[in-house]
Amino acid sequence: MNTKTEELKLKRDSLFKHCEKNAEKQHSKGKLTARERLDLLFDKQTFMENFLFARHRCTQFDMTSKEIAADGVITGSGYIDDRLAFAFSQDFTSSGGSVGEIHADKICKAMQSALKYGAPLIGINDSGGARIQEGVQSLSGYGRIFFLNTQLSGVVPQISIISGPCAGGAAYSPALSDFVIMVRGVSQMFITGPHVVKAATGEDITAEELGGVNTHMCHSGVAHFIAEDDDHALRLAKRLLSYLPSNNIGEPPLKKEDFVLDELPALDRIVPENPKESYDMKDIISRLTDTDSFMEVQSGYAKNIIVGFARIAGRPIGIVANQPMFMAGVIDIDASDKAARFINFCNAFNLPLINLVDVPGFLPGIEQEYGGIIRHGAKLLYAYSHATVPKITVIIRKAYGGAYLAMCSRDLGADAVFAWPTAEIAVMGAEGAANIVFAREIKDAKEPEQLRSQKIEEYRQAFANPYIAAGYNFIDDVIFPRDTRRLVGLTLENCSTKKESHPYKKNGVMPV
Repeated sequence: MNTKTEELKLKRDSLFKHCEKNAEKQHSKGKLTARERLDLLFDKQTFMENFLFARHRCTQFDMTSKEIAADGVITGSGYIDDRLAFAFSQDFTSSGGSVGEIHADKICKAMQSALKYGAPLIGINDSGGARIQEGVQSLSGYGRIFFLNTQLSGVVPQISIISGPCAGGAAYSPALSDFVIMVRGVSQMFITGPHVVKAATGEDITAEELGGVNTHMCHSGVAHFIAEDDDHALRLAKRLLSYLPSNNIGEPPLKKEDFVLDELPALDRIVPENPKESYDMKDIISRLTDTDSFMEVQSGYAKNIIVGFARIAGRPIGIVANQPMFMAGVIDIDASDKAARFINFCNAFNLPLINLVDVPGFLPGIEQEYGGIIRHGAKLLYAYSHATVPKITVIIRKAYGGAYLAMCSRDLGADAVFAWPTAEIAVMGAEGAANIVFAREIKDAKEPEQLRSQKIEEYRQAFANPYIAAGYNFIDDVIFPRDTRRLVGLTLENCSTKKESHPYKKNGVMPV
């Protein structure tokens, strides 16, 4: 080995050994090193690192002599299940993974490559935030990252894994990505930390309470998935990618299997005869989709609506479903936001939408009106109307008023609408309708409660059924529940060649 080659080996070994030296410290915190994470993410021996020898250019605060291995972030490309992907992994053991000019430049180059080659981007965030010594250069770096997050949006999938702290401006990059995976016990995301909150408002709060996994899964809606450790987070990211195309002009990856769509008699027994009795919509989803294929998104947030990915006969789909187990499946502000965002993502990446409907309406009340349920509910209407992917709607039970429309009725562009015989399609529930339509008769009756019950039943028999809508061609067919998987699967196959476009415009204006 000649001198130059030996010098290269020494330099590379020094940089690689930095992670090894600090591995024990990371492991003691329940964390992997930056390189270990990438090794688990990519297929064996396919990761190709870029800009290993990157060095910061800061001369202030005695930084001239300070070495920061790879400038605190590992970037490069590799293959995940034989498909190209790009990634960056911040190294908390190198100056706290702080983001400076060169650090940000490495991330930006990975993002630009993902855009150029049409491949997903996975960002593993574990950073103390901006490199204070670099001042405005660090802020400029964040700005360029945010700009590229926006350029990549809707072109290639972006997944952010939060494997440590992600505070201040750094939190906005994951927020601009498509999915956020947080790791229990080590992930924290907030704009201002506990000390700043204390100084500004006097509130005492821990970092975990302020920005831990429970906060962002159950309250803020920032997190889409929760992992138990780094290994689990990386497996979630890989599973998520298995449903998605590499870019917006590609097709979702089909899973090779026989096109078998058997009858499912168990579906005939799921919906209770009592319309006030709840049931678990996930029981329908699990039977309708391929075995163990359903991957729920934001499972702890706005539980009255379910969104997630699955497959039917090997074909990836997006599912939006009301959940009668929570708030009777009513649509509120959070449910509108959750569903609209998911619909937009599926539309951007060519995933057909299956909509399972059991919705009594939009949630009434002062809090919802003050919070802007009109504006937020309109997002759902906009998202479905804008989506050009195949849209198939199955009305399971209740489909009342504006919420019937908002769950992708034919008027909002559904390609096919099926109804179970248990479907109730009406302006409102029988109880409310009877109180309005027959108000005077009930008031003047000798036995008002008896007449009220009678009129409720009359209204239910006359209007709370799927046959009137079927008579006006608002639904394609009233079907036996057991046939749902077969009919949805065949419709998906028929819609696989669908081509639809909207009038040219720079962009629409979604009510946000």
